[in-house]
Amino acid sequence: MEQYSIQGRIGEGAHGIVFKAKHIETGETVALKKVALRRLEDGIPNQALREIKALQEIEDNQYVVKLKDVFPHGTGFVLVFDFMLSDLSEVIRNHQRPLTPAQVKGYMMMLLKGVAFLHRNNIMHRVSPLALIAEQPGETEIGFVILVLVCVCVCVCVCVCVFRWYRAPELLYGARKYDEGVDLWAVGCIFGELLNSSPLFPGENDIEQLCCVLRVLGTPTRDSWPEIAELPDYNKITFKENPAIPLEEIVPDTPPQAIDLLYRFLVYPSRQRCSAKQALLHPYFFTPPLPAHHSELPIPHRGGHPPRQRHQAPPTDFSLDMPLQKSVVDPLLLQPHASCL
Repeated sequence: MEQYSIQGRIGEGAHGIVFKAKHIETGETVALKKVALRRLEDGIPNQALREIKALQEIEDNQYVVKLKDVFPHGTGFVLVFDFMLSDLSEVIRNHQRPLTPAQVKGYMMMLLKGVAFLHRNNIMHRVSPLALIAEQPGETEIGFVILVLVCVCVCVCVCVCVFRWYRAPELLYGARKYDEGVDLWAVGCIFGELLNSSPLFPGENDIEQLCCVLRVLGTPTRDSWPEIAELPDYNKITFKENPAIPLEEIVPDTPPQAIDLLYRFLVYPSRQRCSAKQALLHPYFFTPPLPAHHSELPIPHRGGHPPRQRHQAPPTDFSLDMPLQKSVVDPLLLQPHASCL
């Protein structure tokens, strides 16, 4: 730790504390996650070591935070990540106005590109808005989670109940083996939250979480979800039969393409959920309004402070009231560029 100057405590995660720090020699600002081991004599579990090594060696991706370093410290170890300003939950919670449809598409495209990259590298993430963190205004990256044993996350202020809101139903039923579908379910939950500006399934505990899901999607049966009978906790609790509520009622004033994509994520059988790669080709992203450029996305800010004002582009002379002949572009100006269209 002597190579870093601690500048403050950012927050506390599920398995450690996150600090903002500056590298003394380079002056680079980073986030340090201090993780304590439960039993010092056991050392870092081998599987965790393999996962940390894999995270260090995968190729760089603009939508995924790079694990920069890891080193032992005291009774545990420290993970070094790029320092990020905020997370997507702050954008949803503190933005003064609801996100526009174009901004929702912009965030979803970045999220799906990051998840697709992780899945292509056989990494599952357990996504939540707290784990979608922004380095610069409008640039979203996914903070890695060392998933199986140490559950190390670069995001701050991690609360188990918040992550529960994005937990796939097979996990709530006690699944010990699962696949990328847990991430795709979480993507659907985030999508719904972006559309609705509030969580879809805000349960206070695991049982209530299941109730929230079943209340919206309806009570699953062996016909609609054949694998449910194999889940460890399936027979431990029963729920009365509820019909599904149309998602159009859950996220009102949402275009049909968005509703269709949401349905493709929020299905009970994990293998039926739309992959991130498939979702990026969905018509939702190719119908107006098109996804906003990252420069057009809200600036994340932590703690409820008002966002900095963007410099507004000077107004143009375009007007809906202007005669069409005066508002169209002269075709002669486009002629030199026609070959690239």
